[in-house]
Amino acid sequence: SYKKVLLRLDLNTPIKHLKVYDDERIIRSLPTIKYILKNNGKLTILSHLGRPEENGVIQEDFSLKPVAIKLKELLGQDVDLINSIEEWSEPDAGELNMLENVRFLKGEKSNDPVLSKKLADMCDIFVMDAFATAHRAHASTAGITFFANNACAGFLLQEELNSLEKLNQIENRPSV
Repeated sequence: SYKKVLLRLDLNTPIKHLKVYDDERIIRSLPTIKYILKNNGKLTILSHLGRPEENGVIQEDFSLKPVAIKLKELLGQDVDLINSIEEWSEPDAGELNMLENVRFLKGEKSNDPVLSKKLADMCDIFVMDAFATAHRAHASTAGITFFANNACAGFLLQEELNSLEKLNQIENRPSV
């Protein structure tokens, strides 16, 4: 049977007038997204955007709606934006949806185990592909890994780690 995949991305993109005006982070996430969809994963994307209040309320200025629209345009397939974990349902094989800004969720920044488990319960496989937030001990980046049945790195995270490894090689010293 096809797997439910929860993919944590860093889609914290610059938005003006409700439109993404720099889609580099979205484009760099496409190889992992396309791989999961091509292999009939039932994909749900998680991301944050900015620093909204963590109060369970959708704040328009920090909504991922413009990101979902841009992603739909780049992929050529629908990207449903889901307002809350309670409203979420698994997509069909080869389809995707996106949970609204994880930083709206109470317990995200405090790495609340209850939230981490709720997120993990949404998937068979958790894929971490958000290098820029990998240092944060948040529910959607670190906490979830304690509850997910399977967790792995995505292509973008692997690429960033490989680049760091090359910089760290003895022959590249001294380096900053």
